[in-house]
Amino acid sequence: MFPTLGLDPATEAVYRLMATRPEGWGVEQIATHLGCGESRVREALDRLAQASLLRRSRAVPGTWRAVSPELGVQLALRRHQEELDRRQREITESHEAVSRMISELRLGPSPGSGTGPDTAGGLAADGERLLGIDAVQARLELIAEQAEGEICTFMPGGGQSQAALDAARENDARLLARGVGVRTVCLDSVRGSRPTLGYARWLTDNGGGVRTVPTLPLRMILVDRAHALVPLDPADTRAGAVVLRLAGAVAALTALFEQVWEAALPLGCDRPRDAGTGLTPPERELLRLLSQGLTDEAAGHQLGVSLSTVRRSMAALMERLGARSRFEAGLRAAQRGWL
Repeated sequence: MFPTLGLDPATEAVYRLMATRPEGWGVEQIATHLGCGESRVREALDRLAQASLLRRSRAVPGTWRAVSPELGVQLALRRHQEELDRRQREITESHEAVSRMISELRLGPSPGSGTGPDTAGGLAADGERLLGIDAVQARLELIAEQAEGEICTFMPGGGQSQAALDAARENDARLLARGVGVRTVCLDSVRGSRPTLGYARWLTDNGGGVRTVPTLPLRMILVDRAHALVPLDPADTRAGAVVLRLAGAVAALTALFEQVWEAALPLGCDRPRDAGTGLTPPERELLRLLSQGLTDEAAGHQLGVSLSTVRRSMAALMERLGARSRFEAGLRAAQRGWL
């Protein structure tokens, strides 16, 4: 229970002592009893207060009393969920802003601006279009040879094809061999795809970083925080890509990546169910997507799962809600605070 709250052994010892001793003990008494320094006790008390395991004593003003660990866990998990919700709102807002900006950049310079297209036939000097999957793969190979700092990738779509994974592994191997950092965010659904999970584990074992989230805003590759590749057509990634070099666009995409990375779950860790609702993050995201009017097929695409998986998950949620229709399920989910 205490590791769940992020408490170290010294802080746990202070908590256990306060929970079993009469109220009114000060820092000096606690330090003497535990045989440690007063500064260490003060640090432990600060951590306990942050974990909601302490309350101000009414019986002895100016001192603290310990609360039950069960209550502390509930409060800490609630605060954690609120923080996750806040991050999700920030990610959504960043995604919308970046999507608008990319859409504008895809259109190229406005008529009469005096800025001609670059040699690739699209966008201005701050970007170019790569037409077709071969052009994109050629650029990725060049990146693997020239990148110097770090490659950050969003990899949506769930399980990837073996051909795509083989190409990614070849490029990543060259990057890692030269000491270039590689961080990738995939969908939670890749945990059920043996080939993609195998690639992710290979990348992690070789010094890269892999985390997963329920959904991703777009497919992209950030190179040395200097330029980025995003799909020319999000609905058809084989159509090609847009290479962005505009500082503002790259900075926005970098911020978006860091927000998502911070909220993502490292490979090898299981996503816990929400203590209040009992939902897993993918279940919560499925409800959110369907409540926004997405079809089962569109929601499955966002989550990287099959249509049958979406329908099976929704049927299970309806059973838990005691609902006989999607509409009733939406109402009950909202009433329970699941949405």
